[in-house]
Amino acid sequence: MLETFRTVRGVLRSLRIYYGDRDRAGAMDLLYGQFIRRGDLVFDVGAHVGDRIGSFRRLGARVVAVEPQPALARTLRMLHGLKREVRIEQAAVGRSIGEIELRLNVLNPTISTASEDFILAAGDAQGWQGEIWDRTIGVPMTTLDALIAKHGIPSFIKIDVEGFEAEALAGLSKPVAALSFEFTTIQKDVAQAALSRCEVLGYTRFNVALGESQQFVHGDWQDAQSMAAWLTLLPHEANSGDIYALV
Repeated sequence: MLETFRTVRGVLRSLRIYYGDRDRAGAMDLLYGQFIRRGDLVFDVGAHVGDRIGSFRRLGARVVAVEPQPALARTLRMLHGLKREVRIEQAAVGRSIGEIELRLNVLNPTISTASEDFILAAGDAQGWQGEIWDRTIGVPMTTLDALIAKHGIPSFIKIDVEGFEAEALAGLSKPVAALSFEFTTIQKDVAQAALSRCEVLGYTRFNVALGESQQFVHGDWQDAQSMAAWLTLLPHEANSGDIYALV
């Protein structure tokens, strides 16, 4: 009973954060509208409570939402599962098909992760104090290539998997038109690895939005080297953001 209460409390916390700001939703639509057109297919990898699904649907896209956490997958089915344009895959995404252990932060499920290095990096880092990953479960793992084989080629992939971004990109063998991946300042090495993987895949132009600003930092798109240099100098206080890549 206590475990159920804590799980529900964590999900409600996320719902309040990600659905409580109408202006944010409008800004999100403007941002993603640069990459997504009506009828496009979009992958939402690390869909969490589905606020991005809402944006993608408002833009007229079909969505494959991928989320390994059981409580969040159930939430997605309640919010979006009856929509014909939404498919929900309850799985992690990595470099190979199989199973993986997922570390749950029950009270703050947005930072549950399949990466032990992510948890170690958080440690007592400024802004991360008090976070506890208090439950471990086994979940199925798929790849971006397998999702493409099953659902088709998306025009955009959003990846937000808490320190597992480079692993997710390792399971993509050919570029799609555009993608984004989250980074944190406690794991700049993971962001650099993901950036390098994007360059290998053939992405040539990059931009970044900090936090939940939904606005690009750079007026002009950057090459990989410029983005890597910018990321190196980013102060810890910036905390997190999303890097966007175009072929």
